[in-house]
Amino acid sequence: MSLRPNLAILVGAGAVIVLLSALMLPWQVAVASAVLGGLMIAGADVDARTFLLPDFITWGAVISGVVAAAALNPYEAWRAGAAAIVRAAVTAFALALLRWCYARLRAREGLGFGDVKLAAAVGAWLPFDEIPMCFCLAAGSALVAVLLARLRGEAISRSAKIPFGAFLCPALWLIFYVSVLPR
Repeated sequence: MSLRPNLAILVGAGAVIVLLSALMLPWQVAVASAVLGGLMIAGADVDARTFLLPDFITWGAVISGVVAAAALNPYEAWRAGAAAIVRAAVTAFALALLRWCYARLRAREGLGFGDVKLAAAVGAWLPFDEIPMCFCLAAGSALVAVLLARLRGEAISRSAKIPFGAFLCPALWLIFYVSVLPR
């Protein structure tokens, strides 16, 4: 089981993200969008195949989110970076609490620690008011995927594993991208 992303997927989808970012965003924001997009493509691909989110992707996204927050707000860089750290911690704590509650209620793991670290990345990249939309988009997409699998005749049991990171990664990039588009 390889925790490396598929190079063809990374290059192909990465090129689309770079192109969209370069055409639609100021250059500083386009660079941030491209970095986040590359990490999220890699994360979604690896999680979809292995049900694991590698630390280099999750921590890379957290660190780059804090750096991007500071770099994109040069007049208040320290405040923006600190706010990104706080959002990352609060979002990770919320998902860790959900993980713990699910495990207590169902006596089995429902979310992995990779998802908790990815939640920290969501907090680092998005303002508080965008975070719920990111999780709603990811959860809704996962539900649609399960529904489509069921309609294709696949058996979906109550204990079926769903790689939530494969849905949360693209949702994070998409919400970030839409939130920074010039109005």
